[in-house]
Amino acid sequence: MSGTGKTRSKGANGWLLSAPALILLLLAASGPLVIVVIYSVLAKGDYSGVRWILSGDAWFRVLFEKDIFDGTVSLADANLSIFWRSVKLSLATTLITFVLGLPTAWFIGTRPKTTRALWLFLITIPFWTNLLIRTFAIMEVIRNQGLLNTLLIKIGLISAPIQILYTDTAVLIGMTYVYLPLMVLPLFAAIDRFDFKLIEAGYDLYASRWQILRGVILPIIKPGIVAGCILVFIPSLGAYVTPRVLGGGKNMMIGNFIELQFGQGQNWPLGAALSTMLLLIVLVSLVVYTRASTRGGPHG
Repeated sequence: MSGTGKTRSKGANGWLLSAPALILLLLAASGPLVIVVIYSVLAKGDYSGVRWILSGDAWFRVLFEKDIFDGTVSLADANLSIFWRSVKLSLATTLITFVLGLPTAWFIGTRPKTTRALWLFLITIPFWTNLLIRTFAIMEVIRNQGLLNTLLIKIGLISAPIQILYTDTAVLIGMTYVYLPLMVLPLFAAIDRFDFKLIEAGYDLYASRWQILRGVILPIIKPGIVAGCILVFIPSLGAYVTPRVLGGGKNMMIGNFIELQFGQGQNWPLGAALSTMLLLIVLVSLVVYTRASTRGGPHG
C-alpha cells in the first residue's frame, strides 16, 4: 500500500474512533439549542408548554407589546430595561474585574516561582465553594445590619445603614466578587510568559511608567486581556443566582427573566426567544470585541 493510502486509512480510522464522542458532543451541545430555537417559533400552550403551530408572537413580544384594549403596538419597556441592565452590569463587571485583576495578576506573576503556586492557590479557593454560598456571603457583608454598614457606623462615617442590598450596586459587587478569579487567571497566564527585559529596555529609552504600560505591557498581554474579558462578560450576562439573591425581584437580569417565563409565566416560546436573543447578543459581542482587540495585530 502506498504512503498516501496508509495516510488516508489512518485518517478514516481516526474519524471512526472519534465518531461516538463527536456524535455525543453534537447531540449534547447542539440538540438542546435546536429545541430552544424551535420552541421560539411555536405558539404558547394553553397552560404550559407549546402548541405545534408556527408563530412569531414570541419574537414580537421580545421587543414589542400590544395594548389589550385598542391593539396599539409599543416598545416593551420592561424587556428592554432588563436587557439594558444586563448588558450594563456585565460590562461594568468586566471593567471592574480587569481594573482589580490586572494588578493582582501582575503581583502574582512577579513573585518568586517558589511562592507563585501559593498565591494561585489562594485565588482559586473561591471555586471550592458553591456559587450560592459565596453569594450569601456577600449578602451578609452588604446588608443593612451586615459587616460593611456596622463598620461604617462604628467609625462614625455614617449614622444610618446604607441601603445596598436589592440594588444594581449589590448585583455589581456580587458579580465582581464571583467572577474576579476568571479575570485574574488568564491575565496571570499572559504575564507569566512576559519578558521583563522589555521593561528594562523601555526605561533605557527614557519611557515613563505610563508609556511602558500602554506601549509595552498591554499590547503583549492582550491575549490574556481578551480571554479574561470573554470569560467574565459571558457568564455575567447570563447570571441567575447572584441577581436573584442580591437584586431581589425588582433588579432581575436576562437569566432571571428567562426563568420567569419557563416557570411562573408559563410562556415557553417567549422564554425560548429570550434565550436565543441572549445567545445572539453574546455572539455579536464576542465578534465585535475580538475584532476590535486583534485589529492591528500580527494576523490582521
